[in-house]
Amino acid sequence: MATTATPAFPPPTAPPPRRTLTHLTAGLFSGITSAVVLQPADLLKTRIQQSPPHTTLLHLIRTLPLPELWRGTVPSALRTGFGSAFYFTTLNHLREAVSKWNYIKPRIAGSRSSSDSSTLVKLSPTGNLLTGAVARASVGYIMMPITIIKVRFESDVFAYRSIGGAARDIFKTLGIKGFFAGYGATAVRDAPYAGLYVLFYESSKKQLGHLFPGPKGEGEMTQTRAWTINTASAMLSGAAATTLTNPFDTIKTRIQVWPERYKNTWRAGVMIIRDEGVRRMFDGLGLRIARKAVSSGVVWGAYEWAVRGGWKRE
Repeated sequence: MATTATPAFPPPTAPPPRRTLTHLTAGLFSGITSAVVLQPADLLKTRIQQSPPHTTLLHLIRTLPLPELWRGTVPSALRTGFGSAFYFTTLNHLREAVSKWNYIKPRIAGSRSSSDSSTLVKLSPTGNLLTGAVARASVGYIMMPITIIKVRFESDVFAYRSIGGAARDIFKTLGIKGFFAGYGATAVRDAPYAGLYVLFYESSKKQLGHLFPGPKGEGEMTQTRAWTINTASAMLSGAAATTLTNPFDTIKTRIQVWPERYKNTWRAGVMIIRDEGVRRMFDGLGLRIARKAVSSGVVWGAYEWAVRGGWKRE
């Protein structure tokens, strides 16, 4: 590998040493950081989605004690940290595997270069959509039990004092299937979200790279410029994908908090629209956009920075 300020990337078929460990470590660190910083927004979103109609964000903020805003931080950090680690590793391996398929390859072939802010293997838009969706759905299933505990911790319907206590109560009242309640809605939300996100993200990086060239033109890609482009692209993509998939987030929360009432994704959606109106499907959208945009910027910006070797001096 070159030792200049703008090292050339190796082709996708020749990953650097310990690459899998890099993906795991970068994903874990960035995921935990994002979860701790943004837990208040996640908790407020959950409370709004489960509250009676006309409950306002300002009312919740005024009535909740400050420490309560970080309720459920431990399961949230575990879920986001390990989920990010598994997701980035799975996504990377999937992209490398399908990059050999003719209809997934980008129209213009070529390896990563020093003028590119991305560390991901290049794929067609279809490839970006499919790999993001499959990776997220797979990892989402693995992380589903801790997701259930996280949502119940954030809810004021339950008074759990520990993760172990929550797990025992769920198993006692609902059995093993209780740890996977709402997976259908979660998969329907997360798979399209992740697919759309990766599609928008890769496109945004390309466009922003052209719009904001480096001091020596587009041929130079410093760590700082790459981080700026990647973070901005992540925030824009997170906001766009979140808006399109928010109804499924509302359904997921209802199923996980009240599984006895909302038996499945379809029934939950019909009941919410029939009893409360279509607008309820977008409860918490502002908070979710804010959280997703910022968390996407933190997680993906840090992830690509680490994979690029951001700890090295430019």
